[in-house]
Amino acid sequence: MSRWKPLAAKCVASLAFLLVLAGCSANPVTGERELVLFSTEFEVETGRSHFGPAQQAEGGLYTADPEVARYVSSVGQRVAAVSDRRLPYEFVVLNSSIPNAWALPGGKIAVNRGLLMEMENEAELAAVLGHEIVHAAARHGAQAMNRDVLFQVAVLAAQAGGLQGERAGQMVGAGAVAFGLINRGYSREAEREADYHGMRYMHSAGYDTGAAISLQEKFLRLSNGRDQGWLLGLLATHPPSAERVQNNRAALAEFPPGGMVGREPYADRLAGLLAARAAYDAADEARRMLSTRPARSLQEIREAIALEPREAMFHGIRGQALARENRLGEAIAAYSTAIALGAPYWEHYLGRGLAHEVLGDRFRAKSDLGRSLGLLQTAIGHLALGTLLLEDGDRSEAKRHFAAARQADSAIGAAAEREYLLLDITDAPGRHVKVEPSFDNGRVLVRVANRTDIALEEVWVRLDVAFNGQPPIRRWVQYRSLGPRRSAVADGRISYGEEDSLEAWARVEEAHPDIARRSPARPYPPYP
Repeated sequence: MSRWKPLAAKCVASLAFLLVLAGCSANPVTGERELVLFSTEFEVETGRSHFGPAQQAEGGLYTADPEVARYVSSVGQRVAAVSDRRLPYEFVVLNSSIPNAWALPGGKIAVNRGLLMEMENEAELAAVLGHEIVHAAARHGAQAMNRDVLFQVAVLAAQAGGLQGERAGQMVGAGAVAFGLINRGYSREAEREADYHGMRYMHSAGYDTGAAISLQEKFLRLSNGRDQGWLLGLLATHPPSAERVQNNRAALAEFPPGGMVGREPYADRLAGLLAARAAYDAADEARRMLSTRPARSLQEIREAIALEPREAMFHGIRGQALARENRLGEAIAAYSTAIALGAPYWEHYLGRGLAHEVLGDRFRAKSDLGRSLGLLQTAIGHLALGTLLLEDGDRSEAKRHFAAARQADSAIGAAAEREYLLLDITDAPGRHVKVEPSFDNGRVLVRVANRTDIALEEVWVRLDVAFNGQPPIRRWVQYRSLGPRRSAVADGRISYGEEDSLEAWARVEEAHPDIARRSPARPYPPYP
């Protein structure tokens, strides 16, 4: 059963209200009339509130060479200055080897390190950023949300909940929504508009529009070659085609080439990053080996660190490999180095917090786990922190964290579901135990049914029976054990005659899980 039903229901309930508020207006880029359900303020706030979690979900900020981010931002602002819509445009570089770029509603735009390393000049960078600027300026993200509401689907949650893959399975709450926002594909028409008007923006900003052609041709070749990194990134959300290449060629008649190419400035400003290609290749190999060959992963990441010691991510991978080797003290030191070197990143705090937890440093564990969840909500982070809080006796906060973690469609989510139920059965037994009175051969009986997969060791039911309009008689009925998904019948110790007119009510007052059969306290490893 989907755990997003409450949000979907809320979306459906809001549909009529949104349609009343909806209006038609001209698209800022194309000039075409379109239905608009969301205001510019809503778009900007959506982008602002999800920009941080989206960055965390996609690798965190690239900080080893701050000049790279400044350069990308300067190119982005140059192109954004000629866009048709004034938005608070912001451009960041993310520390991911997956070649990708994306835009959130409201002008929040990111390009991955992996894509920068595949481009050859500033004009190609302007082509990518111009394309993403159009997605934001033309309200393509908001249009997708329009369609989702009109079809009565809470897609920001539903897409995130249905996404496949390891990264998607880790995230819950706002992190999952952000992941869904940036990994959704655009319509064919939206891609066509972004290509065409992106070239227009390039031309107005003084860049050689021929770069948009060469870039699309490169994407098409890579698509046909089935390069795995590209298939996970730009080609998944912005699928290339021969038609798009032809359309871009046709647009050259309106936006002729001849502007700035910028091969030398691009090579100069990205020199440090491009020189570190071997280090990032080694790190990618180390990450691939983490779960199966942690010792070999350590060798690879040491090589990467020797080539580029400033890269925080490398030290984070080293921490993960050390944790898998059960060298937790060294893992903590590696995570601490990663935290000191780079921008705050959820995985480093999570890994250090889990290692602290295993080593018994509960204070530092809770601090790091809380910091990790503040950056990106993950199922393992919520489950680990909830476990610590429960051991401290803070049932309410523990339950809140288990409730968040149980959203994940993973083994961690299933473990959190069980921990949540172990608390909620006691707190709200009526949600989990069905009870109803019945009558048989002059005796009032009570039937109970355990609707959970957890064995119950004690259930108390209050039975009230009113004879012939008189005040009710009350009895307490106890069930000493009730297996998962099992039902039972008990005698209410009240008799009646054929001539009696009676009414009966039953309510479960207490239910207690069989703690002896409780799941392991820490059903997760000491590493992310």
